[in-house]
Amino acid sequence: MQLKLSKYWLCQICGWGGVALINIFLEYTYGEGVSWKFFGRLVIVLGLGIPITHIIRNIIVSRNWLTLPFDKMVLRLFLTLVAGSFIYSFCTLSLFEILNLSEVTHSRRPFFDRVIIRFFDSIIILMVWVLLYYMYHYFQKNKKQEVDTFRLQSLVKELELKTIKSHINPHFIFNSLNSIRALVDENPERARRAITELSNILRSSMQTEKMETVPLEQELSIVKDYLALEQMRFEERLRVNFTIDEDTLNQPIPPMMLQTLAENAIKHGVSKQMDGGIVTIISDFVDDHHEIIIRNSGVLNGHAEYKGFGLQSTHDRLNLLFGTKAVFTIKDIPGNMVEAKVIMPISGITR
Repeated sequence: MQLKLSKYWLCQICGWGGVALINIFLEYTYGEGVSWKFFGRLVIVLGLGIPITHIIRNIIVSRNWLTLPFDKMVLRLFLTLVAGSFIYSFCTLSLFEILNLSEVTHSRRPFFDRVIIRFFDSIIILMVWVLLYYMYHYFQKNKKQEVDTFRLQSLVKELELKTIKSHINPHFIFNSLNSIRALVDENPERARRAITELSNILRSSMQTEKMETVPLEQELSIVKDYLALEQMRFEERLRVNFTIDEDTLNQPIPPMMLQTLAENAIKHGVSKQMDGGIVTIISDFVDDHHEIIIRNSGVLNGHAEYKGFGLQSTHDRLNLLFGTKAVFTIKDIPGNMVEAKVIMPISGITR
């Protein structure tokens, strides 16, 4: 079986290999000469150096220091380097003494003085190691953010185009205009209001390109216009309920997300029920998260995967904007109902 080293271990081997080559050069040029004792010391330096840097790396990863602001990270990292350098120096010199590998020029000095001298050499090496480790992850993080931003922009553009096509779809326009025409003589005021609602929906669709998030209040106004138009078409067959905590109105959400889920609820839920049904939209704070729920009459027929564009785009955009801090689920619930639930962090976009 072929052994494949990870990038991390490849860098560890190359880095400490470079330290070994520098030590050999310095010893050969300025030291006592390359001898078996020197190679013994070199083996100990490398044999302890790789584990000590690996332990520091595990501390950084396990305590999630890579994501901390600089002012919160620097003191913790400095104390870790001081402790690691002292342990590294003490253990290295102790093994030199035990195995009789100490350098002749240093052997007459007190042991603790030699530990202090090696401590300063060690902390420089470990600081360089940590600096390179952080630089690598900094550039990797920036690269990932650039890719995520590009994907998000592409997804928003695709959503905009598909949403516009959906709203300007002749079938949608035909139904809306037919409903408006029927109201022109019977209820002119409602007809004028319906034209405004249709205009608001189309205008909002065309403005999503430049926005990553919009306040919930803004999105809700568009959804209310959309559902009002659909109520004209379905009449008594469509009932709509809103349960909105006013404190959530300023929370950021992806533009057209709620509109897409409401449209999905009508198209795949209520419209397929002989007696129509109900659409309920809920927004509230639950367990330090912002939770949006869309319930509609209908069934999933056991298919809860993100197969349609609306569901898939919702899942993808939440993932790009909020990472693992956002969750999107859709499922059947008792009472011949389907529930789509979006859970997002309360504070803005968090990666």
